[in-house]
Amino acid sequence: MRSLPGLLLTACLLAGCGTGQGAAPPGSPASTPSESVSPSAPSAPSTGTSPATPSPSPSHEPSPGTSPPSWLGTRVLPLTADGFGEVRPTPTVMRVRRWNTPDTVAPLPGTGFTARVASPAPADVIARSTWQRGCPVGKDDLAWIRMTYWGFDDARHSGEMLVNRSVADDVVGVFRRVYRARFPIESMGITTRADLDAPPTGDGNVTGSFACRPVRGSMEFSQHAYGLAIDLDPFQNPYHRGDLVLPELASSYLARGWVRPGMITPGGPGVRAFAAIGWGWGGTWSSLQDFQHFSRNGR
Repeated sequence: MRSLPGLLLTACLLAGCGTGQGAAPPGSPASTPSESVSPSAPSAPSTGTSPATPSPSPSHEPSPGTSPPSWLGTRVLPLTADGFGEVRPTPTVMRVRRWNTPDTVAPLPGTGFTARVASPAPADVIARSTWQRGCPVGKDDLAWIRMTYWGFDDARHSGEMLVNRSVADDVVGVFRRVYRARFPIESMGITTRADLDAPPTGDGNVTGSFACRPVRGSMEFSQHAYGLAIDLDPFQNPYHRGDLVLPELASSYLARGWVRPGMITPGGPGVRAFAAIGWGWGGTWSSLQDFQHFSRNGR
């Protein structure tokens, strides 16, 4: 196992997700596919009624943005002097990103919102997380939550999260509200050490909480390292400070006036759900914006 200082330095250098630009403004005209019409049949004796109009052939092509590209998560970005990935324009397929990736846990029973809390978290769950000696929270102070979430595909999904056990019930309440509001989530999972050490591809989008890492650009522990912060749909809600955008391919989503599925908005269901338990939103910060980030202490 790597030492904590080494892990924190690597996390600080390699933390990141996605960026993009060139988003089409709302209301842009969309092209309409031409319909294929069968040739007319030979004339038949008049019956006093009009002949039926042939139905257009159904399209089997997925709607733009609903299917992930084959290269998702595989194109490593060059590192900048800051240690983050190079910020690049958002690929067209991601400008209205609304697909779901495979669930991280087995489906939970039922048909609506369901949650299962194990407190403290099982040893095998802790073992695959970023927790190690030196983290600012004890492993017995973390709770494992499995819960359902609403997907971009308008279907029920199941995911998992590690949080501080002191806020486990509150977090379940938040995601119950988010589920009932049909706010879409692409994926929900637990950050691993391999995730922290991975080179940046700038296109990740996992909703999660505990990650024993520093604040970006600092050696001070993040609120995520205490299990007291949650990032919700990071790609649709990027971190932005100066020229830095994380995930590095998500710049299109800095156009907050063009509201697309999964975007957190002032007064929207995400902000309301976290405000109900007293958590602050990084989208209101002045020196930078962290649109994905909610935390108990507002930092």
